[in-house]
Amino acid sequence: MTVQKRCFTPYKESIEGYDLPERFTFPFYYQPHPLCILATKELQHFLTNQDQLQHSFGLSLEENIKTESTTGKMFGVLVVKSEQGEVGYLSAFSGKLEDANFLTNFVPPVFDMLKKDSLFLEKQVVINNINREIDNLEQNPKINELTRQLEQMNAQFECELQTHRERIVDNRKIRKEKRFIAEQQFNENTLGADEFKLHSIQMSRESVEDKNKLLEIKTFWQSRIDDIEEALNLLLDEINALKKQRKKLSNNLQKKLFQQYKFLNQSGEEKSLLELFKDTILQKPPAGAGDCAAPKLIQYAFENNYTPIAMAEFWWGKAPKSEIRQHKNFYPACQGKCQPILAHMLDGIDIDENPLLENPAEGRVLPIVFQDNDIVVVNKPANFLSVPGKSIEDSVSTRIKSMFPHASGPIIVHRLDMATSGLLIVALNSRAHKKLQQQFINRTIEKRYVAIIEGELSTDTGIIELPLTVDLNDRPRQLVCYKQGKKAFTTYKKFDPQPVINSKKKLTKVYLYPKTGRTHQLRVHCAHIDGLNMPILGDDLYGNKNTRLHLHAEYIAFQHPVTQTSLQFQIDADF
Repeated sequence: MTVQKRCFTPYKESIEGYDLPERFTFPFYYQPHPLCILATKELQHFLTNQDQLQHSFGLSLEENIKTESTTGKMFGVLVVKSEQGEVGYLSAFSGKLEDANFLTNFVPPVFDMLKKDSLFLEKQVVINNINREIDNLEQNPKINELTRQLEQMNAQFECELQTHRERIVDNRKIRKEKRFIAEQQFNENTLGADEFKLHSIQMSRESVEDKNKLLEIKTFWQSRIDDIEEALNLLLDEINALKKQRKKLSNNLQKKLFQQYKFLNQSGEEKSLLELFKDTILQKPPAGAGDCAAPKLIQYAFENNYTPIAMAEFWWGKAPKSEIRQHKNFYPACQGKCQPILAHMLDGIDIDENPLLENPAEGRVLPIVFQDNDIVVVNKPANFLSVPGKSIEDSVSTRIKSMFPHASGPIIVHRLDMATSGLLIVALNSRAHKKLQQQFINRTIEKRYVAIIEGELSTDTGIIELPLTVDLNDRPRQLVCYKQGKKAFTTYKKFDPQPVINSKKKLTKVYLYPKTGRTHQLRVHCAHIDGLNMPILGDDLYGNKNTRLHLHAEYIAFQHPVTQTSLQFQIDADF
């Protein structure tokens, strides 16, 4: 496909009735500006009707049958003003499409590693040749044969070794009994001194013979094992040397590529990926950094003298297996890959305030449901932290410490997401904390949540088992990961009768029973395609924004940590 030099797209629909935003979008948490929504609508219309792209977004049954790896793509729009004062928008996609960086109607990459005769392609040829050489060497049947022999010999060695060790133990018991009898006979003068001495020498000789036999077994087998290992290592050493060479070449290539990715800000200051990430926790850019839609859009705007006005990113197509991405939904820029880049690129631009720095609990009351000398049960409001955050100190923890000055030791036993409302137990002393914590560990505490999910649930009850791990590139979002994730187990039951909540959208009220307590467990289990595939209403991470997250911890039952009395509390949700 040819490169479109001018990627500026005038609005097809009149925008006379639209006001321009006073400040640029805060990219990590935003409500799309109406001009971004309009630009997105036009871009999505293009994606629906175009016949240029052969990429399979997984939107049809036919595309899903083609390959299970078919997934969608993140797209972005940047509303800009030209030097002539015309307002339009730029479009971009994250990463590559159809293994290409340049596609008509979309801005180019910040750095084109696929350019003909580029450093990347040149070095990639060398690395690919090494890969082929490694593959050829690894297919040598002698490797599998020697590996099999080595496993068999180690098993035989271990078996014979264990058998003789058991024999040594048995012989030791027999010699101990013989010594005991000989000592009795010697003490009773029925066994002479010379005979007793000869008997002791014989017992020692037998012990030495057992040890020598053990050494003989070890020497015999180790010699044979060493021969096979030596032959196997001769084959593997060549492979390992190539892998070491490949790793060194890849690291050097990656470092050079990072130096080629250079990002502008409105002052014309340019910084490479290496500079931007050197002071982060990782100290080096993660894979894919710089290829997301947001930095590509802003870079193109600065290079071509467009003024950035507002931006938004949305997902188009089937979600990846591990992530939760809803078709056409808007998403903020990812923290791990984009935060250092966008912080530099947007330096000096008037940006919307970060809403995550505002304290939504300010001026609100924390209702007490139960209290005594050992525990407090509160009904945590939605958008109220359980513990202090990075930027906000106000929380259930700080409020309880202020209300109960005698509280000592750790007081928070379990947590609720800031957006989730409901019952929360707080300990007022170390003894109560320890006993309650043990109940959570033993999973003897009963919990029930109520939620409203987006969609019509066909099943009345069910079980969801999806292991979870944090998305390192986009905290605090969670991923479903069967290799590294922690087990997460939830049962659900449809609320009956189902209330009519919204005439425009099908919604279902459900009870959720988490058997484990992973971060965002209920939210992910509801939203993920292998869960209920219906996000909780108002879930701004895994679904769509609303007045609030419609998730409430309505019931909890446990034993009092001191009196051992059975306690249970229920507070209905206010949504």
